[in-house]
Amino acid sequence: MGRTYFVEEAIGQYLSDLSPKSKPYVTGLLIGQCSPQRDYVIRAVRTPPREEQREGSSAPPTLASLDEEWITTHASQVSRMLPGGLLVLGVFIIATPELSKDSQNTLRRLIFSVEKSLSKRRLWKPAEEEVSDRAALQICAATKKVVCRTYDVQDPKSSAKPADWKYQSALSASWPALDCTVNVNIHIPLLATSPNHDLEKNTKNGLNRWSKQIEEGVFLINGQVKSDDAELLEGQKKLRGNIQSSTQFSDVKVLTQLSQGSSQRSTATVQVCSGSINLKGAVKCRAYIHNNKPKVKEAIQALKRDIINTLSDRCEILFEDLIINEGPHKKSFEREYHVLPQRLFVPVAGSSVMLSDYKFGDEAAGEIQERFVEMLDQSVQAEDLYIAEEMSTVDICPVTGTVDDTEQKQVTKATLLLKLQQNMGVVIAAAVAVFASIFSFNYFSD
Repeated sequence: MGRTYFVEEAIGQYLSDLSPKSKPYVTGLLIGQCSPQRDYVIRAVRTPPREEQREGSSAPPTLASLDEEWITTHASQVSRMLPGGLLVLGVFIIATPELSKDSQNTLRRLIFSVEKSLSKRRLWKPAEEEVSDRAALQICAATKKVVCRTYDVQDPKSSAKPADWKYQSALSASWPALDCTVNVNIHIPLLATSPNHDLEKNTKNGLNRWSKQIEEGVFLINGQVKSDDAELLEGQKKLRGNIQSSTQFSDVKVLTQLSQGSSQRSTATVQVCSGSINLKGAVKCRAYIHNNKPKVKEAIQALKRDIINTLSDRCEILFEDLIINEGPHKKSFEREYHVLPQRLFVPVAGSSVMLSDYKFGDEAAGEIQERFVEMLDQSVQAEDLYIAEEMSTVDICPVTGTVDDTEQKQVTKATLLLKLQQNMGVVIAAAVAVFASIFSFNYFSD
């Protein structure tokens, strides 16, 4: 039995209005949420035209020359603008009858390309039981016939499976939300062996370690620890089946471990560093979950991923901005302070879900409005831009002076000694022994 997609009713009209007139096909993304029982599509977004296409050239007459890279780039940009719980669920194509034969193969290729592009950026791994089917929606421009199929993106040899496409009004009008503010203070060493002070690579490695702390953290929902299998909305039932008009917000606190448990063994290492990166601030995180008896586990997983994604995405945006303004081959390595982009939210008409974006301090509202039109095909009023937080900073701090040969030998010796040990107690004993031998040598040499 195939999957069922419940689709926001307004999407039907949106797709109908996109029917190609002067060009043979239109492509785009499907945005929504997966759940074990059913999937939800709350937005469809057409692929924005390239600059040269805006200047009047028409799309190529065959799907063979479709710009796959442009579509996957669009998917990556859109994924940054989605709060927790939402993801790119699939792709669609509206094509003339002449191209319908090739449309399904094109959709299959796009689904796997988009998933590959998105998975490269993730700092978390999908759970084993997680839904890995993605939707391929094909619409005939002439007859308006809709064909929905799915492909399992975890299986490169996956074949198409039929899926149901059902429109529903007010689909996401009362989705509950989980809100939290996470205080960030992450210290990331810059290894001396890293070529050209690769800030982006080092930062990603540091965020990888931090993301594991978030994954293993304890989440308090409205001050309580709830069982994974408990219903998120337990005790908040609808009255007489009426749809609630406002979003139900749950306040979440995140508790992370200060250190590993005593049952876990740890290994100390010494590394030669050329400096450090410090990420400091408070980031606003939010996740939305469907209202069909959602489990606590689903909601917490969505929020965890938003916490990890929002910090990772900001760093990515910052480094992209630095490359644009300073060039990719900057040689100087002086102490620098940068401000991470702030998060903002905007409402979606007819939905309790808000979309997200990031802005730098000097960025005007008009630029953000243009980005929403280009990336999400949505007009946004300046007064609807809600900036959710204060600024967070990045401090890139080099080590003053250089490491001379003597210091290098001492660090290398310490590294070798430390690698022989498997717990902190033995490491301390070894350090004392090394100090004693040095002291003895100096005493007799005098």
